[in-house]
Amino acid sequence: MKWVTRQGVHLDRVACAWLIRRFIDGEAQFAFTQPGTNPAQVDGTPFDMRGARLGHHDGKCTFEVILREYGLQDDRGLAALARIVHGADIPMDADISPVSAGLDAMARGFMLLESDDMRRIELQLPVYDALYAHCAAQCTDKDATHA
Repeated sequence: MKWVTRQGVHLDRVACAWLIRRFIDGEAQFAFTQPGTNPAQVDGTPFDMRGARLGHHDGKCTFEVILREYGLQDDRGLAALARIVHGADIPMDADISPVSAGLDAMARGFMLLESDDMRRIELQLPVYDALYAHCAAQCTDKDATHA
């Protein structure tokens, strides 16, 4: 399936691409459009575009919206990762997780290192793999201490 978002991918859009590839559509293809493009006119599933169903809504970043839309919110590792992404993506909530500032710094660094959107996503997939593994382990550790 083809997924479409705005050019100049940054934190939330990269996190969403990771989520889509790892949990929704392992064969996902990504396309990038000009900012301001009407999501109803793109060939594919639009995400993180103004007016898209899969975008910022009700104070949630797109990553959180996709979790809910695809029934993934019960995965405690993904829920923990969503808090980190939310804090990194939404400045007024930056203190929601102490890890958010680090994720934001890494995302900004990748923007400086790579201008090609697809390559920027590919480079960051292992970052999200590692962060998800950490979040999932933290949830498991908490379960073990409360058992």
